[in-house]
Amino acid sequence: MSEIMHEPRLQSEPRGGVPDVIDTVEGFNDACDELAAASGSLAADAERASGFRYGHEDWLVQFKREGAGIFLFDPIALTAAGADWGRFNRAVGDATWIIHDAMMDLPGFAQIGMTPQHLFDTEMAARMLGLSRFGLAAVTERYLGITLAKEHSAADWSYRPLPRDWRNYAALDVELLIELERKMRADLKASGKEEWAEEEFRHILAEGTSGKPRHVHPVPWLRISRITMLKGDRRALAVARALWTKRDELASQHDIAPTLLLSDQAIIEAALKKPHNAREFRAIRSLNERVRIQTGGEQDKMFERYAPIQRAIKPSVWKHEIQEALALPESELPVMSSSPDKDGAEANAPKSMRVWSTRHPKRAETLKKARRALNQIAEDTSTPADVLLKPQILKNLCWTDNPERRDVAEFLTRQGARDWQVRLIAASLSHAIV
Repeated sequence: MSEIMHEPRLQSEPRGGVPDVIDTVEGFNDACDELAAASGSLAADAERASGFRYGHEDWLVQFKREGAGIFLFDPIALTAAGADWGRFNRAVGDATWIIHDAMMDLPGFAQIGMTPQHLFDTEMAARMLGLSRFGLAAVTERYLGITLAKEHSAADWSYRPLPRDWRNYAALDVELLIELERKMRADLKASGKEEWAEEEFRHILAEGTSGKPRHVHPVPWLRISRITMLKGDRRALAVARALWTKRDELASQHDIAPTLLLSDQAIIEAALKKPHNAREFRAIRSLNERVRIQTGGEQDKMFERYAPIQRAIKPSVWKHEIQEALALPESELPVMSSSPDKDGAEANAPKSMRVWSTRHPKRAETLKKARRALNQIAEDTSTPADVLLKPQILKNLCWTDNPERRDVAEFLTRQGARDWQVRLIAASLSHAIV
C-alpha cells in the first residue's frame, strides 16, 4: 500500500485558482462543451444546507476533469433558468464519477437529472483497504501527502452570493480526487480487492440513483433525541408527538431546519413537565424564546439570517399543541413499541445485546461464533468486518434457534450482501454456526 512518510503540506487553494459559480445557461453550456472536450474520470461533489434548510437538495455541485479544470454549478438557479442537464450527461458520457462517500451525493445528483454510469467511491475504497481514518482530508494526507484547507463544511450553502472562501472550499473538495483515484486503484489491485471494489461501487451507484428514500423511520417523531426518557409515559409521548408534528409542518412550510424552530431538548422538557396553564408554560424558557445557536464562529451570522422566520412562529403555537395533546383521550395516546422479537427466518434481530444475552442466550452464543469467524476473515484479508458484512445482517442470520438449517449463502444474498461478500464468507459462517 502506498505510504507517505513526510509531513503533509497544506493546499489552501486549487492549482488553477478559485472558480466563480456558474448560474446562467450560457455559462452552463460553455462548461459542458469544455467537459466534453476533456478526458478521463470526473471528480464530483455537492454541498447542501443541512442545519439551515428543511430540504436536502443540492445548492452547489462541483466537478473537475483533466483538461477542463473545476466547475461550480448552482443547480437551483440553472434548473430555474432552463439548463439542459441531459447536455451535461452527454458531455461527460460514460466517464467514471469519483465521489467521496457517494451515497451522500448520488441521490441529489439524480434529483437534479444527472446520470452517472460508473463510480469510484474514495471513501469505500479507503474502508475496503483497511484505513482507520477514511474522511477525505485523512485520505488525501495518507495518499498524496496533502492537507486540504477545510473551514466551511457546515456553511449555509443556500446563501448567495457565495463568498470566495466558500468557493475555494468547494473547489478543493474535487481538486485532488482524480490523483486519489489512481493511487487507490493501484492499492486495490495490489491487495486483490479490485473486483470487490468494483462490485461494491456498482451496488452503491444503483442504490444511490434508485430514487428510494433512505433510512426513513416508520414513526419519524420517535427519532427525537432522548425520546427514551419518555418511555412508559404515554401522555408525555403525546406531547412530544404533537410538538414534533407541528414543528415539522412549519419547518416544511418555511423551508427552515426544524431544530431552528424548536430544539429536541425543548420538546423533551415540555413532555416531561406537561404545562397545564399559562404560568407553567412560561416557566419553560425554551418554549418561549427563539432558538439561538452560538458556535463562536461564522456560523452564528448564518443562523441569524433565519431570525425573521423564527420570530414569526409565536410561543402560542407550541402552547396550543401541548394543550391538545394533554386533552387527548387515553385511547388516542401513543405507545413506544419495543424491539421486535420474532423467530421467523426474516426476523429483524434486535440491536441490543442485552436482549440477546438475557432472553436468548443460545442465539447469543451462535452470534459470538459467527463474529469470531467473520473477524478471522477480516484479519486475514486486512478488511474491516463491517465491510465484509453489515453487522445487522450477521445478527439476522443468527436470530433463530436453528440457524444451521439455513442455506447461508442464499440468506446473505436475500439480505442484500454482494456476491463478493457471499463468496468470501458464506462457507466460514456456515461452519461456525453449526
